[in-house]
Amino acid sequence: MKRNDLDIKIKSVCHNLRYKQGYISSISVLKELDYLTNDKINEWKKGKIPYLEKVCIVNLATLSFINKTIRKYANELKLKNSLTDYRKIGKGNKEKLIFSKSANKNIEIAYSTHYIDKERINELKNKDKSIKKQ
Repeated sequence: MKRNDLDIKIKSVCHNLRYKQGYISSISVLKELDYLTNDKINEWKKGKIPYLEKVCIVNLATLSFINKTIRKYANELKLKNSLTDYRKIGKGNKEKLIFSKSANKNIEIAYSTHYIDKERINELKNKDKSIKKQ
């Protein structure tokens, strides 16, 4: 996919995720783009995959472009940055999960930052409350 086409697709995915869940994350965008599957994410969370980029079906340059584009749209939408701590699931040691082979701090931050729309999250919470009352 050409960068311009990918840019448009990422923007659309970001807007859909923001509406659906109230936040945007790299993992959610990669899933929506079909570059990452739930099965692979779960294996990574259990520690069976050493770093997440290993199972993404696009190259590192494209992954970098995706993260930069997510950040660009999140800034345009004035979403709040929230660094999220990803830890292994399961019994025993809850060590921190790694996104990239290099474990470079800036790359790890790019993947682990969620972009929050507080207003939309409140709308979703209120909608959920009204449904439960019915």
